[in-house]
Amino acid sequence: MHNERELTDIERRKNEHIDICLNENVAGTGSGTGLSRYRFRHNALPETSFEAIDTSASFLGLPLKVPLLVSSMTGGTTEANRINRRLAETAEKRGWAMALGSGRAALERPEAVASFQVREAAPTVPLLANLGAVQLNYGCGADECRRLLDVTGADALVLHLNGLQEVFQPGGDTDFGGLLRRIERLCREAEKPVGVKEVGWGLDGETVGRLLDAGVAFVDVAGAGGTSWSQVEKRRAHADAVRRQAAEAFADWGIPTAESIVEARRAAPEACIIGSGGLAGGLDAAKALALGADLAGFGRSLLASAVDSLEKLDQTLAVVEFELRAAMFGIGAQDLQALKATSRLVRVE
Repeated sequence: MHNERELTDIERRKNEHIDICLNENVAGTGSGTGLSRYRFRHNALPETSFEAIDTSASFLGLPLKVPLLVSSMTGGTTEANRINRRLAETAEKRGWAMALGSGRAALERPEAVASFQVREAAPTVPLLANLGAVQLNYGCGADECRRLLDVTGADALVLHLNGLQEVFQPGGDTDFGGLLRRIERLCREAEKPVGVKEVGWGLDGETVGRLLDAGVAFVDVAGAGGTSWSQVEKRRAHADAVRRQAAEAFADWGIPTAESIVEARRAAPEACIIGSGGLAGGLDAAKALALGADLAGFGRSLLASAVDSLEKLDQTLAVVEFELRAAMFGIGAQDLQALKATSRLVRVE
């Protein structure tokens, strides 16, 4: 584990991540999420009522009003506590699933635990605890994961894969050797479901297949087109000229979200797949679902509203939901099953 100086650095890093994501352009510079390459063919005669559009879904055996997820963002600081409480309250009100930010701080600093304890604010929706998968190579095992699940009251654990972020983060944890075996062992030993997500560079179909064979309960592709963590870390590496310069070469790195969803679904027809990574709103969510995702996740696009106020955050989520329902109505898909089966999503390139 880490000494007190390093633990203080964790808190500082989390605050810097929030500030950078709020105030600087850290989107990847590649071809985007790939979702703009798809369009829905309008159905002028949808044969249903807008009020009858049914967005209800389920995740981890729990009901959702919409197939939407507040993606992992933050935790471990006073500011993160305020953000997470607002996200949790709004997710509960609107029936979204919610994923917490990395819980490593909660395992290492007792005073950081409170920022991850939002179960009281979100008692019924699916709640995911979160830990860097690489921490399984740095002393975290099933006991630590159980403790994180216990203190958060979460329904499942999601392990994030962030290899390139760790490479560009000064002092990052970069030993990813033998990690699949450790994930497989954790899946066997954990009493609750274990999922795996990327952080913005995408999962390819082969990797999805290997993870599911290891016992992972769900995957979140978290594709390229949104936040690029090499760009975030570049802005933190003030004293490391090599990392700052090298990070620029990776500004367009990653598998676009749309491509990642398609590959994941092709590799795992029956798996639970979350599509996230740069989704701009409910229309993008509808495209992600039609491409094969079971849930659509939103991260940094919610952050500014969460910092602003509960009212602003509620409005932001309401707009996403309305756009999703309007898209379903616009193609005559009365429920999610019809949306996923639609032939009206066409590639335009």
